[in-house]
Amino acid sequence: MNETLGSRIAARLDAPVRPEVAQFAENLAAAAGADAALFYGSNLRTGELEGVLDFYLLQPGPQRERIWPRVSYHEWETGGTVLRAKVAAMSLEQFRRAAAGDSRDTTIWARFVQPSALVWARSADFRSQVIDALAEAARTAARLAAALGPESGLAADYWRALFRATYQAEFRVEKSGREDSILSVNQAHFDGLLPLAWGADGVAFSQESGVLTPQIEAARRRQIKRWWGSRRRWGKPLNLIRLAKASTTFDGAARYAAWKIERHTGIAMEVTPWREKHPLLAAPGVLFKLWRAQRKQ
Repeated sequence: MNETLGSRIAARLDAPVRPEVAQFAENLAAAAGADAALFYGSNLRTGELEGVLDFYLLQPGPQRERIWPRVSYHEWETGGTVLRAKVAAMSLEQFRRAAAGDSRDTTIWARFVQPSALVWARSADFRSQVIDALAEAARTAARLAAALGPESGLAADYWRALFRATYQAEFRVEKSGREDSILSVNQAHFDGLLPLAWGADGVAFSQESGVLTPQIEAARRRQIKRWWGSRRRWGKPLNLIRLAKASTTFDGAARYAAWKIERHTGIAMEVTPWREKHPLLAAPGVLFKLWRAQRKQ
């Protein structure tokens, strides 16, 4: 049977993960009342438990917060090992809109055209909805890649053009060539994905000896580039707004900062109830204590 975009995404979402990761995700989803939990990032690829696990929790109902996602930090001890997770939460409805490119956001479809695993879903129906959303993300990303990429080229040339553009649009610092590392470490994920996504999105193309040539009418190409121009202009402002919000709503920010400090400096910082409640106000004092401790080393 010929592979479709949906069947490919469904198979990739079933990527094996450590049982500890799956249980942690289920615990987080149950506590948040979520419908599904996606696991992504470097720990998905390596299978390691060190560092911080990255999850997206997709919640029921309409999106309640205008600035999304809401970010939080969590720890869970199991079998003598402390697992740490950074969790982003938003509604499944808004996630799908963003994946389809129906919002000004660039982060969802650019992030989730990359590998992820559906580590928990409330039911088969919610699993199907997540698969549909990720198929939308692939179509959105592939459509833009066709408009920004070369007239003809390898699939990797189009993905490079896409990731280079999205990194430039966002308020983030990435080393030059970051798009190459994404493609190299996730080669199996991206192999064959672009033609499937183009086909699902109605983008005609020819293929010969691995060289792809998308056949997009000039008017359609201009339309896609206008769509992208609007999102590119909103990229950095939206990132700044989200950073500003996170500075006051990042649940567990003090514990996350303390873990980062100890991991990078070897200096343990006590997380007092006051520091937990007021991480921004506590920051100057914590930095001063860190400076004094470093001087004594």
